[in-house]
Amino acid sequence: MPSMRILAVCSGNAERLRGKSYKSGIFKHPVAAPVMIDREGLIGDAICNRKHHGGIDQAVYGLGSVDLDWWSAELGSEVSPGTFGENLVIGGVDSRVISVGDRFETEQVILEVTSTRIPCATFAARMQDAQFPKRFYKAGRPGFYCRVLKAGTVEPGDIVTFRPFSGERVLMPEMLGTYGRNLSAVDRARYLAAPIHYKLRAKLTTP
Repeated sequence: MPSMRILAVCSGNAERLRGKSYKSGIFKHPVAAPVMIDREGLIGDAICNRKHHGGIDQAVYGLGSVDLDWWSAELGSEVSPGTFGENLVIGGVDSRVISVGDRFETEQVILEVTSTRIPCATFAARMQDAQFPKRFYKAGRPGFYCRVLKAGTVEPGDIVTFRPFSGERVLMPEMLGTYGRNLSAVDRARYLAAPIHYKLRAKLTTP
């Protein structure tokens, strides 16, 4: 991939979803000032349901500018950064070719991809479309969750160095497509050889 930059850093507060009784941190908005990232994610970013969101292996959710451009064309209007609940938008990145173990490095921060985004009811409510998760699955542009290997600050304009995983690749669309399904012995071994999310690792190693 060519040299890249962070195009947007997005954070959010707990906000009530339309038609729901609970609040969510899915509403993200671009911020202009530097933001500190620690092993749990962006400081000050709301995470309301920690059973399914956040945590050390999905501390930061990223999308590529290629993904947002595609969705803007697909939906017929500009999809602004933060719409899908992403924390970072990285220029020139297409999440269809991102693998577990790939790393994004800035001068201060190192992120390592662990897993893909799985659309849920909260995402559907945020998009005000009950069928949007199916559309998201079909698109195969799910973005990527990362663990934080090196904490520090990030801000729009930061140069990003991409370091691909050196082992067998587990791409984000594949992870999305195999979610909840049994893997073959060969695929299970490939998944376990990559630095996948600890929850998925536990599922794949439980008899």
